[in-house]
Amino acid sequence: MQNTLKHQFFLLVFVFICIQSIGQSKEGYLTKDGAWCWFSDPRAILVDNTIYTGWVKTNGTVEAGVFDLNTKKIQLSDLYYKLERDDHNNPAFTVTNSGDIIAVYTRHAKRDFFINRLKDYRSNTIFSGANLLYPVSNEELNKYPLNHVTYANPYRLKNENNRIYCFGRWTGYKPNVMWSDDDGHNWTKSKVFITNFPFDKDNRPYVKYHSDGESKIHIMFTDGHPRNEPTNSVYYAYYENGAFYKANGEQICSLKDIPFEPKDASKVYTSNQKEGRAWIADIAQDGNGNPVLLYTKSPTEENHEYWYAKYTEEGWINKKMCDSGKWFPKTEAGKVEKEPHYFGGLSLHPDNTNVVYLSRQIKGVFEIERWETNNNGKSWEKEAITKNSTLDNVRPYLPRGLSKSAPEVVLWMENQNYIFYRNYKASIKYWIKEN
Repeated sequence: MQNTLKHQFFLLVFVFICIQSIGQSKEGYLTKDGAWCWFSDPRAILVDNTIYTGWVKTNGTVEAGVFDLNTKKIQLSDLYYKLERDDHNNPAFTVTNSGDIIAVYTRHAKRDFFINRLKDYRSNTIFSGANLLYPVSNEELNKYPLNHVTYANPYRLKNENNRIYCFGRWTGYKPNVMWSDDDGHNWTKSKVFITNFPFDKDNRPYVKYHSDGESKIHIMFTDGHPRNEPTNSVYYAYYENGAFYKANGEQICSLKDIPFEPKDASKVYTSNQKEGRAWIADIAQDGNGNPVLLYTKSPTEENHEYWYAKYTEEGWINKKMCDSGKWFPKTEAGKVEKEPHYFGGLSLHPDNTNVVYLSRQIKGVFEIERWETNNNGKSWEKEAITKNSTLDNVRPYLPRGLSKSAPEVVLWMENQNYIFYRNYKASIKYWIKEN
């Protein structure tokens, strides 16, 4: 089902491996040339005190970084040389049951899905060349006639015999799912699992995922892109044991009966003109297994509010965190901003959802801060991670697999110049919180 690209020997010629010593500092650069989007995750995972992550370089190369937290050394390697200059194409990672790490990624609104494999990560740091997968089935395409493959989100569930599910925006411009029962070597064809009826090929829900790695995958999503939807609400569902459920445990449908409509899921925030259109940032689960969400409301495009939501026995708690400022792309003179809803970004600690790392505009520049709450978002303690910066710091992310007892690690983009998702010059930085 999955065929090795015939031209991959060219990739092997161009594979660039380097080992860079970053020193013993608690902060620094993973790369001076890399950008990422926030809808292909986990874009960084922590395994045995090593971070596996990746990004897209200015020449379009998809690059992986293996960062040893003990030595502070990073090994870089090409996953695909000059694939496409587009930050949507960053890789996402998961560990297979057999001890491999796979990196999965797509091009933006094309038809390709790529997989690179790191065999036995405990003794190896070099990913294989890319294999090509075509996830779209003719049967689904006939029902939902639009063939655009974008984003990849892989999650392994131990309780389903280590099946790996992968989600993305594929057939029909809608959220799709496919799965592999052999550690990512072979895959089913994808199926649409969320759509409105009647089908609208111009509507595209945005989705964020989080898994406990055992049995459950949490899902938050919107009606569509906030640029296109007059109102854009936030919804939640979860997958477990062959079915999708609302937050209260009420079954929506089985995996065999997908797709379901947004209105069938739990509604976290109902958008309206006064409070503004929403977009989504991150999702995780608290110590009780309940979902915690981060999202934005945009009463105007000049201000994106950051919101923290948590599900409890009494229902959803929604608390405003702060005003974050406007978009971060540098709008070209005389032109209208193409992405006015590109907010600075927020990320939850995957094992301590009281902790949020965020990017907000301070004195005209986007800075990274650490926020912590002990009362479900009613109040916060704040710590500045970056200060008095001359460059914008955006899209923070905490590696999945980070435990509550370990030193916190946050990664983010530092923008030398970000005009558009195909026109950028950025770096990926890291910061480690000392215990």
